[in-house]
Amino acid sequence: MNWQAIVLVTMGLMLTVHDAWADKDREEKMRTARKRMVQEIEVDVMETSRYIGRGQLSAEVMRVMEEVPRHEFVPSYEQGAAYLNRPLPIGYGQTISQPYIVALMTDLLAVSKEGKILEVGAGSGYQAAVLSRLVNEVHSIEIIPELAKECRERLARLGYANVTIHQGDGYYGLQSEAPFDAIVVTAAATSIPPPLVQQLKPGGRLVIPVGTPFAVQHLMLVEKNEQGEIAMRQVLPVQFVPLTGKRE
Repeated sequence: MNWQAIVLVTMGLMLTVHDAWADKDREEKMRTARKRMVQEIEVDVMETSRYIGRGQLSAEVMRVMEEVPRHEFVPSYEQGAAYLNRPLPIGYGQTISQPYIVALMTDLLAVSKEGKILEVGAGSGYQAAVLSRLVNEVHSIEIIPELAKECRERLARLGYANVTIHQGDGYYGLQSEAPFDAIVVTAAATSIPPPLVQQLKPGGRLVIPVGTPFAVQHLMLVEKNEQGEIAMRQVLPVQFVPLTGKRE
């Protein structure tokens, strides 16, 4: 091997080491940003405790919020804002929800490890990724074909093997996989869709924003008891993008 080849090999090794250190440094910065985001969620929980009826969320939910890499679920031009406690645009007129709201909705579902969950409104896949760390099986419906495709590919690349993305109208739920232990809707409906209530198991919970599009809505908790009776309560004023589909 001549000296030019030795120099090229050495330079290649140096670049590889540099890239590895750069990746490690970036990962550490992201971890720090996630910790800060979780701290901001905790503050929001305290400030809204009179609405939500609790001063803290489940430790398991908060652990997962600190683990799931939100920066993987936002467009490249929003990477710098990935861990701010606010919603962000993801294209097609849709958004990724505020981390506090994701944590709260997840907590309200009161899921168990053996649970099967339905999400209506997959978006970029962030809420599904959070749920996947807490339950056995997640099914998520996205009405926008392009978003559904991107979401499916993203979750597969990141290794979320227990999440299945379905393209379709979430108003009607997913009868082929029903019943579900819990259902979460990430877009605002003008009223609670009856098919979702029907597809909820006895003892299950449905969390859904309800109200007029582009106005203040209410996050609703719907509970079905073992006898199939329904109880509902308002949790918090919120603002979500509207649920779209034939019935909305």
